[in-house]
Amino acid sequence: MKKYLKIFIYLAIIGLIAIVSVNLYVKSTTKKHINYSLKKFPKNDVGIIFGAGINGDQPSKYLKDRLDAGILLYKSKRINKILLSGDNGNDEHDELTVMKNYCFRNGVDTTKIFIDYAGFDTYSTMYRAKHIFNIKKATLISQEYHLNRAIYIGQKLGIKSVGYSANKGEYLGYKYVCFREYLSVFKSFFDVLRNREPHFLGHSIDINGPSNYSKEDKR
Repeated sequence: MKKYLKIFIYLAIIGLIAIVSVNLYVKSTTKKHINYSLKKFPKNDVGIIFGAGINGDQPSKYLKDRLDAGILLYKSKRINKILLSGDNGNDEHDELTVMKNYCFRNGVDTTKIFIDYAGFDTYSTMYRAKHIFNIKKATLISQEYHLNRAIYIGQKLGIKSVGYSANKGEYLGYKYVCFREYLSVFKSFFDVLRNREPHFLGHSIDINGPSNYSKEDKR
């Protein structure tokens, strides 16, 4: 019994070291690409906003701050188009309708809004940005805890990526999501290594072509 316990402890230690090492590597290679203000912020044609939960027909605080940051970049002419990516798996949890309506109500031209209906996780969002929307450069908009992973995935998939931090005030459960991010970064590292293909791909939607924003959706 003691022999197996020792093996378990050794494996746990090795696993912990691997997780910490991968996270340090990802953060060290991406932190220079994260920006916190508009001052000297590079212009990009496309900004990608990641889904982050909704409350009924309103965005969660995480998502609202991401949307507000993207809208600020758009109105400041730091980005020209916005790609919204999230989960619209059912009518009770339709992030994308909430996101697109929020952007529309806050002055974003609907011809500049593109929708990724299958961005079920960060890796899928970035993979589809590259292979479905033909994006080569992008500004990634999210809270700081998430940007290292998003930028890392983007860079490895061939999208020249910079991040814009949407942090604004306090967030419920922020310490937990920061802790969980260690495991998410570790998983994404291996997703990149094996070039994981998302479950949903579909037809190409060129980011330089007509927007796929549907004006028939409720606002």
